[in-house]
Amino acid sequence: MAFYMYVSLSQEDKILRLALDGATGTLEKLGEVAAAGRPAPMAASPDRRFLYVGRRDALEVSSYRIDPSDGGIELIGTAGLESDPCFMSTDRSGRYLLSAYYNAGHAAVHPIGPPHGAEGAAAGPPVEWLRTGTGAHCFQTDPTNRYGYVPHIAAGDGPNAIFQFRFDPDTGRLTPNTPERVSPPEPIGPRHFCFHPSRDIIYCSNEQGCSVTGYNLDPASGALTAFQTLTTLPAGFEGRNSCSQIQITPDGKYLYAPNRGHDSIAGFAVDAADGRLTALGQTPSEKTPRAFSIDPTGNFLYSAGLESGRLAAFRIDAATGALNLLDTYEVGQGPMWVLIIEV
Repeated sequence: MAFYMYVSLSQEDKILRLALDGATGTLEKLGEVAAAGRPAPMAASPDRRFLYVGRRDALEVSSYRIDPSDGGIELIGTAGLESDPCFMSTDRSGRYLLSAYYNAGHAAVHPIGPPHGAEGAAAGPPVEWLRTGTGAHCFQTDPTNRYGYVPHIAAGDGPNAIFQFRFDPDTGRLTPNTPERVSPPEPIGPRHFCFHPSRDIIYCSNEQGCSVTGYNLDPASGALTAFQTLTTLPAGFEGRNSCSQIQITPDGKYLYAPNRGHDSIAGFAVDAADGRLTALGQTPSEKTPRAFSIDPTGNFLYSAGLESGRLAAFRIDAATGALNLLDTYEVGQGPMWVLIIEV
């Protein structure tokens, strides 16, 4: 068993590779790979054999084979994109690459592997290039691989909604679900989301609302229904802030969402019975924590400062969910994504 971390450095056009010690949380730099064109979102295949990197200025996605012996990555394919992606994931089978496009206001589904290209490589053209709305910021399928969700923020012309789709895992095609979207009553701006590991619940970070919303997911219809929204900020804070990503620990006990502006990680305890959240407070982090990741064991959290170029490593207290700073690492300019895999 080995753990590897990949950090896309958008201002240096490279992908940084590090080894992660599963016992101590210590990181060791192993190398870097050039990736011209502002690399940003990354995703790994479900079997953790392949890595996908969206290059936003190049309007391309690069596919890499992961060497399990040292985490090294080998380029196996490049495909053109219709616009610049802000998020990527694979469907649950690893047959399709899903992506969201903030500026273009679209969601896309690209085929992976034969007959479209090399094994594990994303290929074009997409089987879906679907107009949704400005500010599309995330795209994932649920654990059954039957439903897909694309949240849109509220800034500018953003529709302030999560678009709901039925996903065909055989063809990669999308069909609007009923209802076709769920819209918060206030302009809070759904941005990213994660799935509870054992319950039919998703948690969404709200960019403009600086909050987290829990949604029940109806497994029969795929429809989402909000049941709780909690702020990510401390009482009395009046500065500028926005939320970015969101993740839950593998055991489903704790949820975390960074604050950009307050420059902290908001933590929440998750009720095992009904999934409701209890705020745990905020932990100071690096400046502008846009990207972060929890390791596969659920023991460590790593938060990258977009402006500082440093990565803060925390140990997650299993009893309380508190984040205890272990170390800070220089990683490089413009860290846009932090991805950790176990091989």
